[in-house]
Amino acid sequence: MTQHSRDTPQFYLTAPSPCPYLPGRHERKVFTHLVGDRAGELNDLLTHGGFRRSQSIAYRPACDNCRACVSVRVMANEFRPTRGFRKVLARNSDIVGELRPAAPSSEQYAIFRAYLDERHRHGGMADMTVLDYAMMVEDSHVETKLIEYRLRGPDSGVSGRGETLVAAALTDILSDGLSMVYSFFDPAQRDRSLGSFMILDHLARARRMGLPYVYLGYWIEGSKKMDYKARFMPQQRLAASGWVRADDGAAAPEPQD
Repeated sequence: MTQHSRDTPQFYLTAPSPCPYLPGRHERKVFTHLVGDRAGELNDLLTHGGFRRSQSIAYRPACDNCRACVSVRVMANEFRPTRGFRKVLARNSDIVGELRPAAPSSEQYAIFRAYLDERHRHGGMADMTVLDYAMMVEDSHVETKLIEYRLRGPDSGVSGRGETLVAAALTDILSDGLSMVYSFFDPAQRDRSLGSFMILDHLARARRMGLPYVYLGYWIEGSKKMDYKARFMPQQRLAASGWVRADDGAAAPEPQD
């Protein structure tokens, strides 16, 4: 029997299942396990090839007769916030973001649970328990951080630690960028556009860290859930020929975050 090293990736294909983004279509995914000493290096390589990470698995769409899912990464150094994005930043000037080890907490799960119940109650993650959430955060063999976003308290000062948790983002640190694995926020704070704010914060963090990109996952033309990603320009989109620059986001609608 052939023996495979833990450092040699083996790829698998899922059975077709209903597409969560485009009605009437079915999705398939190709995936591999991110384990072993070279998990970080493999995650880098696969992310450059359009894969996403979920716990210790890297996956990408491999759908029959459909190529709607397009990997996007925003060019952090060239990004300039539009008037609308400047308003988002001003609206959230009382929020402090703190980069922390990827460790779950009951405080995070309370917001995560409220976020799913409000916005994704029929999605594939709707039944996630506190243990499932802990696995999502902790089950990583690559460099992963959790950024907590808190309202600045009256005694926290300009740069002090915030108090009330309102949002969080699970983020991988790659050799050339930050990959936003999953983010969520308190639905009671919906008027703040926290989804967009977290992306803006990641772009600022990437610039400070000397990293050129922020990976946003998949943009799907025709899916309202994914339309907001097209507003962060300039960005690169992965095509058959490689990463292709896109600049015109003027026609993209307001974010659904």
